Amino acid sequence: MGVAVRPQAPRHWFRLSIPPVIFALLLLYLSARSLGVRSGCGLGAQACVPEGTAPFQVRQESGPPEAPERKEPPCLGPQGMLGRMMRPFRASLNPEGDVGLSPYLAGWRALVEFLTPLGSVFAFASREAFTKVTALEARVHGRDAEHYLSLVAMAAWELRTGLLEQPGAVPRDPARSSGSRTLLLLHRALRWSQLCLHRVATGVLGGPDAGAQCSDAYSAALGPHHPWLVRQAAHLAFLAFPGRRRLLELACPGTTEAEARAALARAAGTLEDVYNRTQGLLAERSLLQLA
Repeated sequence: MGVAVRPQAPRHWFRLSIPPVIFALLLLYLSARSLGVRSGCGLGAQACVPEGTAPFQVRQESGPPEAPERKEPPCLGPQGMLGRMMRPFRASLNPEGDVGLSPYLAGWRALVEFLTPLGSVFAFASREAFTKVTALEARVHGRDAEHYLSLVAMAAWELRTGLLEQPGAVPRDPARSSGSRTLLLLHRALRWSQLCLHRVATGVLGGPDAGAQCSDAYSAALGPHHPWLVRQAAHLAFLAFPGRRRLLELACPGTTEAEARAALARAAGTLEDVYNRTQGLLAERSLLQLA
């Protein structure tokens, strides 16, 4: 019985084809190397652009390309709650290092609108703030409006005309307080709001809830200026404060918790910028003890 023998033609053809293929690849390599040398492009280059040819796109002259900007959540936009609050407050920080009173008060109106739905403690604080905003607006738009364009102008005018109270003195009629004293009271309340929003935005999971954090913020910013009975009432009111999740939903609806936290942190940062500048200007003029 004979043994079958497989045809040898395909294997023979494969052996014969190897040299031409290697020769062709060698020619291709040499051609590419020759073109690369003529154009000034090395073989190891990551992206080679021959001389006289413009790149397809250049984002910047040096440094890494900028990452595409993420779309802001609606709450930071023109119609969003936080956006409507942040824009006038930012606008109050004028290039001269002063604080413009009209945009400052517009920012406060938006802040009051944001705080009012957050519970009884904020409703009370919002009413107090609204009263002071209204009183200072009467000066900003009154007969001496030219002297109430900014914090610096207001303080200089009231000092020059004897309108400033003695440090620690309580006016018989709060409605007739100087603009500087009214601004100081708003300034302290702004610090409380800023601390509260920042702590809610950055609080860790499992840590103190929003009520406890905003109560601590009250103790740091406003408590030292209030009598004992008011402090106790405030701490009790914080027990009914909405939880962090609810506050984030009110601040930035329709977003994830992470997005709402980031948006609230940005808003708190804007309030802190305004607070810091106002604090410096009031301190330079020895106005922090007016109330």
